Amino acid sequence: MSFRDQKKYLEAIKRFESKFDRKELDEYKIFLKRDKDEEEFDTVSMKRLKEIHDKYFVAPDRSKLDALFKKKEE
Repeated sequence: MSFRDQKKYLEAIKRFESKFDRKELDEYKIFLKRDKDEEEFDTVSMKRLKEIHDKYFVAPDRSKLDALFKKKEE
């Protein structure tokens, strides 16, 4: 994983900060400090960040959007 990926994950989970349990919040704060210092995460930290991301962030279902933009057939 790269520095770019860690930025992406941190930005994506920022809005879920209020839903974190105590342990996740502590880890998230550490991740933010390390990111501020422009330190690239090791594999263990990156794995944990991805786990938190996958737990809270659900990508929108884009298949439902297709129905909104289809032309009505006459």
